[in-house]
Amino acid sequence: MRPDGWHLTEDVDELLARAGDFLCSRPGPHVMQLTWAERVRARGASAFGTEAPLFGALERAGEVFATFYHLPPRALGLSPLTPGQADSLAARLARLGHPVSCVSADHGTATAFAEAWRRHTGAAPRLRGTRLRLYRLGTLTPPEPPPAGRSRVLGEQDLEEAAFWCGEFARAVGEDVRVDAGSWAGTRYADKRYTLWERPDGTPVSIAGMNPLIGGQIQVDVVYTPARLRGRGYAGAVAAEVSRAALAAGARDVVLFADLSNPAGNALYRRLGYRTLTDWSVYDFS
Repeated sequence: MRPDGWHLTEDVDELLARAGDFLCSRPGPHVMQLTWAERVRARGASAFGTEAPLFGALERAGEVFATFYHLPPRALGLSPLTPGQADSLAARLARLGHPVSCVSADHGTATAFAEAWRRHTGAAPRLRGTRLRLYRLGTLTPPEPPPAGRSRVLGEQDLEEAAFWCGEFARAVGEDVRVDAGSWAGTRYADKRYTLWERPDGTPVSIAGMNPLIGGQIQVDVVYTPARLRGRGYAGAVAAEVSRAALAAGARDVVLFADLSNPAGNALYRRLGYRTLTDWSVYDFS
């Protein structure tokens, strides 16, 4: 019989054996849990740092109600939790002396854990300035008419071009990461498939990427147009192409995150047919 409470493990396969069905039952809210579990499973935990990862599943009478993952020094990632569940996890991690520098989850869960972590450790939480909204695709509505040009899917021979565009995206969103052909395999960008939108003369003007199919779901991740080229419909065209490709690949659900400080981007995704799932927040701890 499985014990009640939080079951912790450093083995991602054990986590998936216990909680895989639970995670796939609501792939949208669990998108980050599914994504990082698959990355660790595919690449091995050592690809993400020298510290051992930690995974957990909250069980009662053999049923899973919540999960978490932590790959230090990255954020502690949580599935949706009630305040009581967040408090029980904070208490458990605090007793273990497990270091948590930040937490990432839907806004209600992240806030509940941040308050619980302060109670149990005294660490003061600070809400990170960037707030995200998680969207799920309803009925895809591509822009009509699309801007002049065409889409082009990048292949293995286009590694340097993909690395260049992802490096530009990383700088634009403030990620402290090196993205080039040499560092590519160790970044979060390496497991995606990318599509460029090109002008009729072949000049690339916008990029969008998508994660692998996991649990019947694909996340559109990385949608970027250089600032000087925005407002011309390129991002909408390439995001629509990638969303269409995700559906063609068999995705039952297609999701993406958008920065709430960018009203034009959020309006674009709504025009394409994306609907709000939840708001997302990150708290840092002093």
